[in-house]
Amino acid sequence: MVREQPTRPEEVRYAEGLGLWLISRHDHVRQAFADVDSFGNALTLAPVYPLCPEALAIMVSLDVPPTTAAADPPVHTRTRRALRATFANTDPRVAIQYGPIVRRRVDELVNAVAARRGEVVDLVPEFTTLLPLLVILDILGVPDHEVTRIRDWADGQIALGWGQPDPAEQVRLARNLLDFWTYCQGLVHQRVTGALDGDDFISRALRYRDGDDKILTVDEVASLAFNLLVAGHETTAGLLTHSLEQALAVPRRWERIAAEPASVPAFLEEALRFSPAIDGWLRVTRRPVTIGGVTIPAGQRCLLLIGVANRDPATFTDPDRFNPARHDADRHLSYGHGPHYCIGAALARLEARTALVRLAARMPDLRLVPWHTPALAPNLAFRALRALPARQRLIGIRR
Repeated sequence: MVREQPTRPEEVRYAEGLGLWLISRHDHVRQAFADVDSFGNALTLAPVYPLCPEALAIMVSLDVPPTTAAADPPVHTRTRRALRATFANTDPRVAIQYGPIVRRRVDELVNAVAARRGEVVDLVPEFTTLLPLLVILDILGVPDHEVTRIRDWADGQIALGWGQPDPAEQVRLARNLLDFWTYCQGLVHQRVTGALDGDDFISRALRYRDGDDKILTVDEVASLAFNLLVAGHETTAGLLTHSLEQALAVPRRWERIAAEPASVPAFLEEALRFSPAIDGWLRVTRRPVTIGGVTIPAGQRCLLLIGVANRDPATFTDPDRFNPARHDADRHLSYGHGPHYCIGAALARLEARTALVRLAARMPDLRLVPWHTPALAPNLAFRALRALPARQRLIGIRR
């Protein structure tokens, strides 16, 4: 399996082993994201590696209508309009609508970690993954007891789409994905047959639909929920994990966050640039397209190497150094660019900022354990740390 990406951008090239065209220069990746006429999204969520026949048959039976990442105009234009109307996506709207949810969930988890002073706590399952999942469940009106099941379904979708599980595991994950979709359809039908006066996203989307399939179909509302339950927490979990790793690995960085909360937004932008939650994203050429002097034929899948583009020396000064004071960090492409720019970027930033500020204020003596060795989950695109063990220093004892 290809996991490591080149550390320097190259010209556009075809990777025989993957069957993908690789695009890695910052300007080229940005161009591909913006040019929806040349680079389509229809195969964005299709598995990168071939599936066994049984798993493929299950996947073909999935009738999830494209609404977000896998949609092209005019469908994407219509569904994106619906998302903007029903899902807070600007800093002011996010702060008003989702701020209380985020603060409550952050405080619950910070209290739980703080109560274990002196113990080693793995921040991945107990904080960085759990926080954004609980927040998105609150936003969609899904009960807390579904946390484990939805986390397993979401992780399985990523493993199936971007990893190389063996045939038996492919079948299991494909069946789980079908169950996940059926579950999301059920969430929506519960609202359809009941009152639509709730403040959750699904109720808002159904009210926006107003019974008109030309605005949104019922299954498109379920598709939006299906996508938000994955995208709404996996990428934010990555941002939180990588930010905490960078902050805790150098004690003075963590101490500065505790002392100067105003420094956190710039720190997060550098974390997004340096260690994006998604290293690469797929597009398919809708027509022959020339980029970087290379012509890619129509119908070809392209992997946009976000992680490499974010370290392009033609765009970023000293790109391989983590520098929270960097002036150009906000030019990163970690949330994409153009019409498909991440709808949840403002929410992710709010969650990460609130989490770091409150965790550092409560536990300025939190440190990574000395034996921590970063290890990533095995897949082509998602940069997910397996663990982040940390411990608060006991008073009077230095470690």
